[in-house]
Amino acid sequence: CPTAYPADAVPATVNGRLGPQVRFLDVGCGYGGLLVTLGPRFPETLMLGLEIREQVTNYVGQRIRALRLGADGEPPSHHNVAVVRTNAMKFLPNYFRRGQLDKMFFCFPDPHFKRKNIRRRIINSGLLSLYAYVMRPGALLYHSTDVKELHEWMDGCCRDHPLFEVVPQEEQAEDPCVKAVMSETEEAKRVQNLGRFGHDVYLGVHRRRATEMSLSA
Repeated sequence: CPTAYPADAVPATVNGRLGPQVRFLDVGCGYGGLLVTLGPRFPETLMLGLEIREQVTNYVGQRIRALRLGADGEPPSHHNVAVVRTNAMKFLPNYFRRGQLDKMFFCFPDPHFKRKNIRRRIINSGLLSLYAYVMRPGALLYHSTDVKELHEWMDGCCRDHPLFEVVPQEEQAEDPCVKAVMSETEEAKRVQNLGRFGHDVYLGVHRRRATEMSLSA
């Protein structure tokens, strides 16, 4: 039989119009290192990780659950952190309202080296318009990688987009999230271990401009 839906409107506290909302988003959160680091540093901020791999998502969920229950004798924590399995490139507007996010993180995304796969890179001109839609004016977008060519691509896309501007180095130096992005994710730690072989982490931080733009632009 067909599904029946109640005639009454969903309360605003349930549909996301009122009450706490997710403000930090880690796209492609991997094994959750950034979420686990930032959770206690911003205990009043809700943050969400998006991951497309099912087994990795399950691992992060179990990791967060253990921290909430008080892992290794530590006090319960990370009640402001969660993870969802989804494809951000396809379904991001299904999860967030316009101007909702304060920070978006893209840490060590797949470089997609083959020319035919470049369009699949998580940061490109088209997707930046989508990200700008769910970010409030003044919100920050962080991207990091150990692949110089990919960094130049992502940084160039952000610099060329009319809704983003580069955050000055002196402002980045005072941002507690920068250190977390550069050193607290699993991939960043791996690069640090390989540092003696010439590996580096490349970082870009860009601010969402106040200029308005339609999603279809």
